[in-house]
Amino acid sequence: MAVVADRAFTSRSTLQRIEQGDPAVSVGIYAAVLQTLGLLEGLGMLADPSVDDVGQAMADEALPRRVRLKRRKG
Repeated sequence: MAVVADRAFTSRSTLQRIEQGDPAVSVGIYAAVLQTLGLLEGLGMLADPSVDDVGQAMADEALPRRVRLKRRKG
């Protein structure tokens, strides 16, 4: 734990907060720890809509079922 904290330029207490899922820890610290562990490439997948099946399903449900166009007069 001390080696990872040292290589990520953070403290052991912050690393413990990361392990506990503390939302107050900045994304930059998370990125530094992921870089130290060799897992930084996975961070980009968090916001990738192509791998978010639940988000895609929710977006599909929010779409209107049927669209009716207004008729033009004349």
